[in-house]
Amino acid sequence: MPDEVFQEHHLLLNLNPIPHRLQNWRDGEVRDFIFRQDEIVVTPAGMRSGWRWHDRSDVIVITLEPAKVAQFAQTELGMLLDPQQLRDLPQFTDPDLCAAGVILRDALKTDDMPSAVMFEAMSRVFLVKLLQRYGKRRVEEVELSARFTSRHYQQVLGYVQNRLDQTITVDQLAAEAGMSPSHFARVFKETLGSTPMQYVMAYRIEQAIKMMEDATRPLGDIALACGFADQAHFTRSFKQVMGQTPRAYRVANPG
Repeated sequence: MPDEVFQEHHLLLNLNPIPHRLQNWRDGEVRDFIFRQDEIVVTPAGMRSGWRWHDRSDVIVITLEPAKVAQFAQTELGMLLDPQQLRDLPQFTDPDLCAAGVILRDALKTDDMPSAVMFEAMSRVFLVKLLQRYGKRRVEEVELSARFTSRHYQQVLGYVQNRLDQTITVDQLAAEAGMSPSHFARVFKETLGSTPMQYVMAYRIEQAIKMMEDATRPLGDIALACGFADQAHFTRSFKQVMGQTPRAYRVANPG
């Protein structure tokens, strides 16, 4: 059975109403099973795997980049995912996810704006359902007082969301998480890979990009809504992060 190691997660969504036999090679072990409608088989990134089909099948294959999934989980759901995500989830049944997969597939068949909007919206729905139902949160191995958990992250994220148009400091975020500023800054960077202020800036830019989808909204208004001192400050910060000015980005990415 040919096998390969992929850098992405692979999810096989079975749409065939007729049960059929399938063999799946996973890290040296062969799983021989009956694949039923609405079942999903997962091959996580980095796992050596291969397949042998004994009958005709109707599947949708969805690939997910681990880093982007982890980023989505953090920014949108306040979840810190375990690095070994999906390795303990070889197979499960979920009609909702399979139905979402069908909508994603159909949206890709038509090259028009409504289909593109539908694809983006359903992609988010698919990820939210997948992570909320099956996401494995990171296991913390240190004492509660010394770790930065998903609860801390949700507190910090909520604080930033509610005060996006205001000045935000490390001291304020640390107080929200119930830690000293120095300890908070250290465990935040150890957990998320960036400093608290880098995270806040990235979040401001992310929200600004979403607001820029409204082509009629002035950049100065967006700058103030996202907590920048003025449009010039917004332009400098945006270019530093994105490599181009907000105006150039808006022209290149019309809403």
